[in-house]
Amino acid sequence: MEFLNRIRTPEKPVSVKKQIFITIGILFFGIFMGVFSKFLDHRQAELPEFFQMIDSAVDLHNFFGEFGPWILIAVLISVYSTSPLWSAVRVFLFFAGMVSSYYLYCYYVAGFFPRSYAMIWVGFTFLSPFLAWVCWYARGKGIFAFLLSAGIISVLINTTFAYGILYLHLRGSILNLLVLAGGIAALYQSFRQILWTVGVGAAFAVLLQMTPFFLF
Repeated sequence: MEFLNRIRTPEKPVSVKKQIFITIGILFFGIFMGVFSKFLDHRQAELPEFFQMIDSAVDLHNFFGEFGPWILIAVLISVYSTSPLWSAVRVFLFFAGMVSSYYLYCYYVAGFFPRSYAMIWVGFTFLSPFLAWVCWYARGKGIFAFLLSAGIISVLINTTFAYGILYLHLRGSILNLLVLAGGIAALYQSFRQILWTVGVGAAFAVLLQMTPFFLF
């Protein structure tokens, strides 16, 4: 515990009532985002004309079918929580709400249930508290926090770009670039720190893409 406190110390606690209120809000936000993302995918042809224009311009319904935006939301919830415990609880509840509402909509409204894909998200949901606990320390000090930040950036780079020796392409719409920018902003502590983080994160991204289990 002393080692972890040297990396980042939990903030002075606010009232338990306020912490619970924020946490319940995150749960309902997850439920809303699950329904909203599936509604966009299922009913995109029935959206009002204005929203169809937005969807057509930035491919919004496919954007929420990717990992990038959900990883960014989890990172934001995690690093801006007051402690690693609250980080773990909130990220888990967000994904529990999002995944449950998304697949309940699939089953009861859209009339199908993609079991294999759902199991991936269920597994990720149960793994998310541990990942959030670790991720909370990314805004700390020292080499461990730096490597965590670079690791997070590496994943976001690989959800944002498809690349090889002679090519570099943006995955999907411009929104994926905004996800990467959001991750960089969330982990920013100083210009020098974020410059090194992005540089090392880019190197990690290349190594990560070469691994056989990379999913993005």
